[in-house]
Amino acid sequence: MLVSDEHHKSAVADIAEKTRQFHQSRTPFRIYHGSTLSTRVSARKRDQIIDVSALNRVIHFDESRKRVLVEPNVPMDALVTATTAHGLLPQIVMELPNITVGGGFSGTSGESSSFRYGLFDRTIKAAEIVLGNGDVVWASEDDPETRELLLGCAGSCGTLGIITLLEMQLVEAKSYVELIYIPVSSVQESLRVLEDAEKDPSVDYMDGILFSMNSGVIMIGRLTDTPLPERKPQTFDKAADPWFYLHAEAILKRTLHGNTPYKETIPVKSYLFRYDRGVFWSGLRAFKYFMTPFNRLTRYLLDPFMYTRTMIHALHRSGLSSQTIIQDLAVPYRNAEDFIRWTDERTGLWPLWLCPVKPSPPDAKNFSMGKNIGQDMLLDVGIWGMGPRDPHEFIRLNRDFEAKVEELGGLKCLYAHAYYTEDEFWRIYDEDRYMALRRRWHAESLPSVYDKVKVDLKGVAGGEEVHRKESWVEWARRRIWDIYPLGGLYGIASATKGLLVQSDFLLKK
Repeated sequence: MLVSDEHHKSAVADIAEKTRQFHQSRTPFRIYHGSTLSTRVSARKRDQIIDVSALNRVIHFDESRKRVLVEPNVPMDALVTATTAHGLLPQIVMELPNITVGGGFSGTSGESSSFRYGLFDRTIKAAEIVLGNGDVVWASEDDPETRELLLGCAGSCGTLGIITLLEMQLVEAKSYVELIYIPVSSVQESLRVLEDAEKDPSVDYMDGILFSMNSGVIMIGRLTDTPLPERKPQTFDKAADPWFYLHAEAILKRTLHGNTPYKETIPVKSYLFRYDRGVFWSGLRAFKYFMTPFNRLTRYLLDPFMYTRTMIHALHRSGLSSQTIIQDLAVPYRNAEDFIRWTDERTGLWPLWLCPVKPSPPDAKNFSMGKNIGQDMLLDVGIWGMGPRDPHEFIRLNRDFEAKVEELGGLKCLYAHAYYTEDEFWRIYDEDRYMALRRRWHAESLPSVYDKVKVDLKGVAGGEEVHRKESWVEWARRRIWDIYPLGGLYGIASATKGLLVQSDFLLKK
């Protein structure tokens, strides 16, 4: 694939040269993107990184084929702005605007159109990849020589090479999403509504929110250019607008007794990023943490702090990510009720997000789908809330989640902490295929995917707990973080500074 953009070619040449130097000196390195939505702690070191943060532009549209060439660090909101200017939309748009194209491809990402298209990486048709030895290849699903590399890179957390350009499939855009809110009173009813909607070719989006075992709402969306005449289009991106999940809950309460679906139109970009303010319902945890009244006025006044970019920054800098359950866990429909009931019994965390995901076809199995997933539709269950403060209990709970999901024939998204032992991890993912790709495509200088997602299990899964000697600064910081609410205040202060001076929490000196 020839790219005529000189800025891009120069940047890739620099990346390839530095990668070649690391390869020749046998120096292990990591990739620095400039931002993250992962909840994992960064292990990057300034002198052992390849900096790809400048690869943040949309390069070229092929409108006849409905495709776009885009660099990996373009965030979802910038991508949607660029594509809608050409009358097009990505097939899948992750619901948080700062998720990047490269992050969605290399991580595990889906959204309310995943019932039709699968995970986000299925919309990527080809990619430019700098290999671990500095060579540059164009991997395409249409090329028998490189197809396996493209599939292997999907969901393997950037451990088979450095993604520098992606070719993405698009669809025709429209101005609004007509959204129908359907009240449901059980998990099984939720699944019936979703299954019926999946059969309707006019449906473009679907997801759901369960507020309890017997109360929830399923949202079915269709792209349209015509707003409903009887009511003004609803938005979710202004300080005075409602948070989406609260809006859905209010509709549920109004419609539940009559069991009558409610319909409205939403501007397409406001729909796609409807969960940004409040980060689904994680913003509620911030109000509870600081013991702040949670009402329309306080949400309005604190609105600048309630967006994903700010909240993720604050979460990392506060140290609270080590106590927070942020997991997307997918199970086949037939086991969804068992899993949700088990989740309620173990955690009592509500609401839960429901998102159907179409598995990859057998001839296009990507890494992130593991080796045991069949062709049954999966239900992604988003579980977000505070876990036990005791680190050992926190690890045990997360390991219980992982074991339960595996028992029920599902798997988890690897953007979050993973608490598997190495043997457990490779029981789920295809080690032989993955390691063969690492050898063939010179990826040994990069960390393996297990190295990237694993955490210190502190002896919970057997073996001795590793005790690393702390500096006095690290000891003092840890003790301060344990004093309520200093950790949270530090996170907010750091995030505010980041907004003002565009500083980055990933590479602090």
